[in-house]
Amino acid sequence: MSEMITADLVDLDLSAETKEAAARALAERMVTLGRVTDLEGFLADVAAREAQMPTGLDGGIGIPHCRSEHVTEPTLGFGRSAAGIDFGAPDGPADLIFLIAAPAGADDAHLTILSSLARQLMNAEFTSALRAVDDAAAAAALIRGDESPAAAASTVPEGTESADGSKNSVAVSAAASADTATGTTTDTTDTTSDTTADAGASGERPFRIVAVTSCPTGIAHTYMAAESLENAGREAGVEVVVETQGSAGFTRLDPAVIAAADGVIFAHDVPVRDKDRFAGKPTVDVGVKAGINKPAELITEVRGKAARGEVSAGSAPGTPVERSGDSTEGYGTKLRKWLMSGVSYMVPFVAAGGLLIALGFAIGGYTVNKAPSVMDHFVWTQADSWGALLFQIGVVSFGFLVPVLAGYIAYGMADRPGLVPGFVGGAISLTINAGFLGGLAAGLIAGGVVIGIQKVKIPAALRGVMPVVVIPLISAAIVGFLMFVVIGKPIASAQKGMTDWLNGLTGTNAVLLGALLGLMMCFDLGGPVNKVAYTFATAGIAVASPSDSAMKIMAAVMAAGMVPPLAMALATTVRGRLFTQTERENGKAAWVLGASFISEGAIPFAAADPLRVIPSAMVGGAVTGSLSMAFGATLRAPHGGIFVVPLIGNPFLYLIAIAAGVCVTTALVVVLKGMRKQAPEGTGAGGADTAIAAKVDSKEPVAA
Repeated sequence: MSEMITADLVDLDLSAETKEAAARALAERMVTLGRVTDLEGFLADVAAREAQMPTGLDGGIGIPHCRSEHVTEPTLGFGRSAAGIDFGAPDGPADLIFLIAAPAGADDAHLTILSSLARQLMNAEFTSALRAVDDAAAAAALIRGDESPAAAASTVPEGTESADGSKNSVAVSAAASADTATGTTTDTTDTTSDTTADAGASGERPFRIVAVTSCPTGIAHTYMAAESLENAGREAGVEVVVETQGSAGFTRLDPAVIAAADGVIFAHDVPVRDKDRFAGKPTVDVGVKAGINKPAELITEVRGKAARGEVSAGSAPGTPVERSGDSTEGYGTKLRKWLMSGVSYMVPFVAAGGLLIALGFAIGGYTVNKAPSVMDHFVWTQADSWGALLFQIGVVSFGFLVPVLAGYIAYGMADRPGLVPGFVGGAISLTINAGFLGGLAAGLIAGGVVIGIQKVKIPAALRGVMPVVVIPLISAAIVGFLMFVVIGKPIASAQKGMTDWLNGLTGTNAVLLGALLGLMMCFDLGGPVNKVAYTFATAGIAVASPSDSAMKIMAAVMAAGMVPPLAMALATTVRGRLFTQTERENGKAAWVLGASFISEGAIPFAAADPLRVIPSAMVGGAVTGSLSMAFGATLRAPHGGIFVVPLIGNPFLYLIAIAAGVCVTTALVVVLKGMRKQAPEGTGAGGADTAIAAKVDSKEPVAA
């Protein structure tokens, strides 16, 4: 590890009780050595990474890590906790904590060295030695690989055994670490050579698996999953070759290796690059942590798929929300991902179509929806004709909303084969007036039908035509029958009932609905709950002549969604000393993001201090949503922020509603952060209050 870790970066008696306090305690050591320039800014980056996915691993290991502009050089801190600290691992608290700090522009050589640590952590003898070593310098040398196995073993009490019963020793030298860190096809092929040789000696070809591992940061989980899969493959007598798509770059697997493989494992939380290379093979697609924690189960699963003849049709690279998810996830989690897949593809159609319709009304007047087709009547010099053109293009774009929603829900469930029945079911939903609810049902049914068909074992000779002919034909017919004959009419009745209920909302009921939508918009700032509220609103105006109630709901949703970033921008302006320099810089951008109705502009603030920022944003959003409904503000456009104010009914009162929510959220954030800053000394964990007090005395900015 070169000088990435020294004795000064090791704490063998880490007293922190929470993962935040543990990260702070180790980060303070980095600040002391000049490796980190802004403690609070760096910790905010660590917290943002932790929010993406917990960094606890089975075996008592926590690896908080991030890339940060506040890191001057790649650095590794190590702490050992006697009580254990919860990092979200399934098997309980972690006693070995590694804080990995990588500069935003770290070079490949440094990232390669860091990745070698990730692989070493999969070695039980290495972690056992770390648990037993009693000297900080020896621990640093052990992690760097400077200490020879014999010398490292001398610091460990004789007879100490690891969790698997093996004697403590260091199995990975610095040279071996450097070799395994590259993540290239060369090193992974070498790791499976013994298995291949053994199988060859017995005269039996081993089962061959190719795998791809990747994680958001590309420093730790990527390489740990690779090591775990390779180890499990050796134990099972299976040849496993892994392509690690990490931050240090990656070397594509040899096409001949992929062609010879019997199965594929994707363990990833970011899109797999060039995923279509692996089409036509039995495939298991899970999150990266499943590759670390359950490698044997994944190998068993892919072998079972191969035995049943289940193959992947291939697809364009997808995001985590588009995959069915980890095989260990509950149905509720998978359902959320499937629905979010449909929504994420639908939103661009909403934005384009809605804004075109709004511009059509702005240019051509409120009777533009009654204009004849521009194919029959279009005058280049008349504004009315241009307004009608924009309106009619927007209407066509809106016509895709339900089919796209249904098609990509099915895609999230069953990959590319789900697209045809999903789109067909969505189009039928429009035909029978089942609307948005019908699209949801059609997408889920289509995905389920395709999954069911794929489980049927078929002769090898027919597998090539299944994704192109057989699956689309059968699934579209089944979904069409169900939507037209069985469930279409009940869903259409439910859709009509919901529409009539919304049109009848007045007074207190409308205000309460506005408050609820405001709470949802500000709960997770662009996440699933936010998208549910937004989709609910846009579905109401996705017609040529939306009802007054639907336009009021759209106005309330957009107003509430603007509150969090605008409030954070205002808070960093009026009480900047409560925020770090990084947050104050983010606050400048938040003005524009909030004004543009991009709720995600508040995420950096929420990630750094969720217990203060999120509740404050929700209260402000509820105030804005309820006031917008009470004022009767209406909106025909599904996006645009302040730039579509001319298209809003009662625009002055609408802006007052937004201003009220922003002020409420700003006041709450300032008060809550101010209360924490004044907390009695000693109440923080891991020496955090001492560091804050020092910053206050020196007039430096303090982050609550």
